[in-house]
Amino acid sequence: MKIAIGCDHAGYQYRIEIMDMLAKLGHEILDFGTDNDASVDYPDHVHPVSKGVDAGSIDLGILICGTGNGVAMTANKYTNVRAGLCWNEEIVSLIRQHNNANVLCLPARFINIKEALHFVHIFLNTEFEGGRHKRRIDKICI
Repeated sequence: MKIAIGCDHAGYQYRIEIMDMLAKLGHEILDFGTDNDASVDYPDHVHPVSKGVDAGSIDLGILICGTGNGVAMTANKYTNVRAGLCWNEEIVSLIRQHNNANVLCLPARFINIKEALHFVHIFLNTEFEGGRHKRRIDKICI
């Protein structure tokens, strides 16, 4: 699977750990940084991930910032992106099962790296349920 990842300075360390896990699982990773913990503007790292997911050239995206809100708001500006902010495993499961989310947004200042890795694992291994949820997703874009 082709997975893109991007983060701001708050998510830098998480990004490294997540990319290592994804590589061990055999996924193709597109890395859109950032490459250190110096302050950056999160949209600069969200747009390339979101453009690829929106166009269908990237299967899934993972975005990380301090609260997860900035990256989620930016990503959800794209028509075919369904980005969900997650801070517990139930929410991760539900954004996949009910919303067919294709971008996982993580709040680095509110979860630890062990939790982040666990959430990525859930995100990658949870299937969309379809049915009534498909009908609702079809109503998202105006």
